[in-house]
Amino acid sequence: MTATPSATHDLINLMDPAWTSDPRSLVDRVASAGGSAPALFADGFEVVLFADDEDVRTILSDRRFVVDPANVREGATTQRKSQLLETMGITPDLAAYVSESVLQMDGADHTRLRKLVSRAFTVRRVNELRPKVQRITDDLLARLPDHAQEDGSVDLLEHFAYPLPITVICDLVGVAEEDRPAWREWSRTLQEFDPTRPERMNAVLGAMIDHIKSTIARRRAEPQDTLLDALIAEQDEDGGRLSEAELITLVFTLVIAGHETTAHLLTNGTHALLTHRDQWDLLRSDPELVPAAVHEMLRWCGVALLTQVRYAAEDIRLKGGRLAAGDRAVALIAGANRDPDVYPDPHRFDITRHHGKPGESHVGFGHGIHYCLGAAWPGRRDRSPSLRWSGPTRTWTSRPAASPHGRTRPERCGSGICTCASAATDAAAAPGVVPGAAENTGRVRRRNTRRRG
Repeated sequence: MTATPSATHDLINLMDPAWTSDPRSLVDRVASAGGSAPALFADGFEVVLFADDEDVRTILSDRRFVVDPANVREGATTQRKSQLLETMGITPDLAAYVSESVLQMDGADHTRLRKLVSRAFTVRRVNELRPKVQRITDDLLARLPDHAQEDGSVDLLEHFAYPLPITVICDLVGVAEEDRPAWREWSRTLQEFDPTRPERMNAVLGAMIDHIKSTIARRRAEPQDTLLDALIAEQDEDGGRLSEAELITLVFTLVIAGHETTAHLLTNGTHALLTHRDQWDLLRSDPELVPAAVHEMLRWCGVALLTQVRYAAEDIRLKGGRLAAGDRAVALIAGANRDPDVYPDPHRFDITRHHGKPGESHVGFGHGIHYCLGAAWPGRRDRSPSLRWSGPTRTWTSRPAASPHGRTRPERCGSGICTCASAATDAAAAPGVVPGAAENTGRVRRRNTRRRG
């Protein structure tokens, strides 16, 4: 297969909302085709989707797969990152920042940037987050009744699931409070990529880059104790190997990736629990199941459905078929997480599935060298409210989105209305670095609740 713009009508169009509204149908379609199927990616080029757990893990961890086409065997592909970004309408002056992302690097360059960020994520910095996450969560929950509409419903995404992770990640990175609304809007625009309006993407990227540049300049003059300051110090101590473009890209990758996925996992997970009352009741009766429940949410309704494109650096044979050097592969995370050879009755939501088992069997946090940096961040468990789902009965809504890194990221998003009798919930998921987002609504309806001042 040659990666060229495709107009083939029988390809799976990964930007088509017809299947993103029901990700299970995509998993079943690819599985029934033998574990792989051709598809049309957001950049207009053809890819091969792989759904088998073994194939997904191979694509994500085998060094014969690369994210930068420049690392493919000479002559096997003519694609370059700059070409793909231009296809998406990103101007050359901005493309330089996007292409410097740790997510778009292989080998030594990836290892270098990953180590720099990992050193900034100190044990002390992570531990200090725990009480802060607790305070932010308690405050947001206490204020939920103040946002109630006339019918008693509250938009869970707007007033809890979004504010919690963006506040935590912005505090950690060092984004000023007055700048956070702008970051949220920038993030929404980037995640809702519209290939017919590239000027919006360019405008947002330009605004973000200018803002980060000015913030870095201020921090050099007046240092603080934030992750950004730690990264600046790493740059200074690294002898200049961390370029300014790499530093800027690290900042916006961490901020955007650190809150979008968490926000949607919180609403997806809430929806999953409230539409599976037996699981909700089981969790309330045994809070020790919270970690296992979070892993099941990551498996069953996780935010990351697809990975970015990997290129076969040489000829490779997988269970789902053979790839020639230069072919483009995309791992279907949802497929691996619902592989019947790994998970009996894979479409069933079961919060006991992971209980008492070491490590994690799912790939909701990714796998291999690009595994989620924030996977081990502090979580939280809290009082269990009396909640019920009383809105639309549809299971998931989603919309495909493409990031400036050239990925399409359809997401499953719970949507509806909840009814509850107390101002508390579980916030067990932690901010993670698995980029992607989609528009989501999740409303909580409160009855007989006393407003708090």
